[in-house]
Amino acid sequence: MATGKKILRALLNFGSRFAIFRPRVKHPFKIYKFSAEVGSMDRQAEGTQPTRRGFLGWLAPSVMFSGLAAGYGTLAGFAARFLYPTRKAEENWQFVANVSHLTIGKSMSFATPGGSKIVVARNQEGDSSESFVALSSVCPHLGCSVHWEAQNNRFFCPCHNGAFDPSGKATEGPPASANQSLKKFPLKVENGILYIAISSDSLA
Repeated sequence: MATGKKILRALLNFGSRFAIFRPRVKHPFKIYKFSAEVGSMDRQAEGTQPTRRGFLGWLAPSVMFSGLAAGYGTLAGFAARFLYPTRKAEENWQFVANVSHLTIGKSMSFATPGGSKIVVARNQEGDSSESFVALSSVCPHLGCSVHWEAQNNRFFCPCHNGAFDPSGKATEGPPASANQSLKKFPLKVENGILYIAISSDSLA
């Protein structure tokens, strides 16, 4: 009996000594709270990860589709230009005057339906279109009015002494320095009547 008590007392003493090395938790509530927060963050990360994957999975096909659409659109544009080229603007013949009313050295002003100003002059004998010339009466330098000078056989702009030969090519002044010419309009003669060709764009 005494031996048993000694054994029991020895075990208690050993247990108390072992308890010294056991870590003590001073704030068990804080540790629990931290663990709960970490677990919540883990769950949130796990919840957002599939969403990011879904977004990337949607983005890649969208970018690929946009690139293909742009490429096919450009190809279609080139094909349309090749198969359906832009048509040349149609010429509309407008009445100018009777050939007999425009003598050599004389000129007349003509205005298109679109408002463009033209000077028509007769510079030689004959009843063909080669005997006449029709040029824009607007100087390409600063937009001043150009008139025909029969005595000098030229078109002249008084603003800056710009001069043009009967074909409309600049020969003097700022237009000649800038290599600017007067726009020329086609003419034809039918049954003694002079006509001028006006593009459909100029009629607007």
